[in-house]
Amino acid sequence: MTSDLVSSSIDTATGVAILRFERPEVLNAIDLATARAFRAAVETVTGDPSVRVIVLAGAGRAFMAGGDVASFAAAGDDVAGVVHGLLDAIHPAVTALRAAAAPVVALVRGAAAGAGFSLVLGADVVVAEETAAFLVAYDRLGATPDCGGTWFLERRVGRARAFELMLTGRRLSATEARDLGIVTEVVPAGALEARGRELAEAIARGPTQAYGRYKRLVDEAPSRRLAEHLEAERVAFVAATETDDFREGVAAFLAKRPPVFRGR
Repeated sequence: MTSDLVSSSIDTATGVAILRFERPEVLNAIDLATARAFRAAVETVTGDPSVRVIVLAGAGRAFMAGGDVASFAAAGDDVAGVVHGLLDAIHPAVTALRAAAAPVVALVRGAAAGAGFSLVLGADVVVAEETAAFLVAYDRLGATPDCGGTWFLERRVGRARAFELMLTGRRLSATEARDLGIVTEVVPAGALEARGRELAEAIARGPTQAYGRYKRLVDEAPSRRLAEHLEAERVAFVAATETDDFREGVAAFLAKRPPVFRGR
């Protein structure tokens, strides 16, 4: 599936799905139509069992500059209705990406601000060009972060740093974001797409179902007591032993050869 606002493709040979925001003329700012296109694209790739990694990217010179502020102004007294419409579309997309077994890789060129920053924070792996910039930005509108920004940011950098970034709205360089644990890897300008493809294909060759369990365990750990979490790890490990990938991993280990995982 593809749309003029959010393109999507699935490489059936590798299992790599790519979702790309396609509004470069406004730095991929997200309006209601784009939010709905994003939800539809996410539903398509997360519903396809052949997908083993999901890549998020933006067309042009930015990942995403946040919400389309012009659409807020145009709404007049019905700004709340516009916000509800946006989040009714984005919330299911965010939760579907977190629930998917396939890891999510964000490729960031230029600005990731506001909602764009929140979507980056929700990714499992973030690769950024050295000139990329990250900022919360909601303080400039007198608004509050959405799209999971406060949930993900606190888990990435801790409460004190997260609150400081929300209060000041200061711009983080790619290197600063990497040092804070937001960005996984920084690459030179012009190398983003190639490195993103290389990394996505490497992840796609891994044990996808096990990766999905990694995501759930890490996300749920802060809400559990240790004893409860130990039992959750037990349940996840036992479930993993029932997969073809586990059987292949054990066989490959004993045969002293690299495993060939199929994602099932």
